[in-house]
Amino acid sequence: MNIHEKYIKRCIELAENGLGNTYPNPLVGSVIVHDNRIIGEGWHQKAGEAHAEVNAINSVKDQQLLKEATIYVSLEPCSHFGKTPPCSDLIIDKGIPRVVIGTMDPFAKVAGRGIKKLLEAGKEVQVGILEEQCTALNRRFFSFHRKKRPYIILKWAQTRDLFLAPKTKGTNRPVWISNRYSKQLVHKWRSEEAGILVGTGTALADNPRLDIRNWTGNAPVRLVIDREIKLSKELALFDRTIKTIVLNKQLNDKEHLNLQYQKIEFSENIAGEICRICHEQEIQSLIIEGGENILQQFISSNLWDEARVFTGDNRFGNGVKAPVLDLQPVSTRQIETDLLETFRNKHHD
Repeated sequence: MNIHEKYIKRCIELAENGLGNTYPNPLVGSVIVHDNRIIGEGWHQKAGEAHAEVNAINSVKDQQLLKEATIYVSLEPCSHFGKTPPCSDLIIDKGIPRVVIGTMDPFAKVAGRGIKKLLEAGKEVQVGILEEQCTALNRRFFSFHRKKRPYIILKWAQTRDLFLAPKTKGTNRPVWISNRYSKQLVHKWRSEEAGILVGTGTALADNPRLDIRNWTGNAPVRLVIDREIKLSKELALFDRTIKTIVLNKQLNDKEHLNLQYQKIEFSENIAGEICRICHEQEIQSLIIEGGENILQQFISSNLWDEARVFTGDNRFGNGVKAPVLDLQPVSTRQIETDLLETFRNKHHD
């Protein structure tokens, strides 16, 4: 690892601190180096607040050193006025002579313009350091802007004999397959993503809240499929504590007290319709926690990026079969009695 890669790696580590808090903005980290010594660090902490470069520059005690320093940033500095001024302008104003960038920004308002502005100001600019890792860091942001859809994470828990649910059950409470440690991890995951989806069957069978009560952070927007708008408003999904979008075939209604109705086409490509709505709603990432039917819709449509599958230490004998992914996991992890396997869609690499 060369010196540039070392500092971009640190930028990535810093950027990860913002996961779940920066939507619709990307995750960005920045490091300022003078004479091979880090003199400033920062990351984008929350949408609407200072960007990574601003926080890094502000953390430098002796501002005179900036005129001899190199600023490292995991993503191209912005060049437009949004909720904050352009970071490329600040770098120029501070007289920082060298800029090292992990990867370009796909967002149309930036997309090379920040780099162009820095070059025109006479700055020494280097782009494409640990580019693959920097792109992976912002896979949600990149998927949203390049593919016009959210980054999609499939998640389910299955028994050792590969069932999602028993054949019958006498309650609308979920039958837990995974353990409490895995459950807490799932709530952490929810806090990191922009949206979460379940189908009608899961809403009826389990009455899920889809919140983050076992973690802290921002709860994702809840989406529920209710084709005929027949789900009881007594269900936990309709408690109005979190923004909830009801996907149905007949009604469009603006958000009112955290509840919104969105009409979609219930065609063969329902997964594509859901992706379209998410893009319109600026939902950059989506966890699918539905049952076998909705999970299979996304798998069959090849509209998924990552799958996180828990296998618990129990058996049902019969019931609802779990989806099958004809792939090898990219990682495995034992969580007490549960096995967690993570899969990636090879067609989207």
